[in-house]
Amino acid sequence: MTTNTTAPARVTREARLRWVAIADMRVSPMAQRELNSARVDKIAANFDPEQVGVLTVSHRDGHHFIIDGQHRVEGMKAHGWGDQQIQCWVYEGLTEAEEAEMFLKLNDTLTVDGFAKYRVAITAGRPDECEIDRVVRTQGLVISTDKIPGAIGAVGTVQRVYARAGSNVLGRSLRIIRDAYGDPGFRAEVIDGIGMLCQRFNGELPEADAIKKLSAAAGGVNGLTGRAEQIRRQTGRQKNHCVAAAAVEIINRGKGGKKLPNWWAT
Repeated sequence: MTTNTTAPARVTREARLRWVAIADMRVSPMAQRELNSARVDKIAANFDPEQVGVLTVSHRDGHHFIIDGQHRVEGMKAHGWGDQQIQCWVYEGLTEAEEAEMFLKLNDTLTVDGFAKYRVAITAGRPDECEIDRVVRTQGLVISTDKIPGAIGAVGTVQRVYARAGSNVLGRSLRIIRDAYGDPGFRAEVIDGIGMLCQRFNGELPEADAIKKLSAAAGGVNGLTGRAEQIRRQTGRQKNHCVAAAAVEIINRGKGGKKLPNWWAT
């Protein structure tokens, strides 16, 4: 009788496990989410070295750039452990774009807000996010949570409109909202509803006429969403469809000649 002494194959990683000084760690702002101070405070207040785990970093330009673990690092600093070393998975020679891509892969199973993933995806050069960024900026707007002119915070909704109908419909939807309502119009339900309107009636919807009618309607964007809420209560339909239906009503109001079909009839 013979015994098979062949060892099983081992799973190997490109990264290597090393001890890295916390003081040597850096954050690449374009390859990381924004720091959440409340989360850092919570880690520091309830600090437990057994829960720190193993961080992931990229060694380049003489420093270790954090890919995954910046809140834990800042929590350790706040706890008074900034002069310590910690075990890390260390990658060598990654570019900033590759670090961003690695962040997205590592956080696919974690709860990371949509804006952080979107911003890092642009740094990683992912084509859909880069195209959305181009379309948004072409309209003089920007995806941002900052309170600045032209800022759109509903990144998930913008991505949904793009995924559903592409660049042209997204651009047209944002232009109509921008010119009819200005910044107050960039609400998730409005972007989604006007996106559906532009998608369905792309060849039938005169853009200038739609902007004129929507901007002149009583109550502005609140009038649109208020009517949409009435329709939602009456029909039980989804809010985005109700916004589109309300927009059709406003655009058709007082209009001679050919009108847009009733939203629910198409």
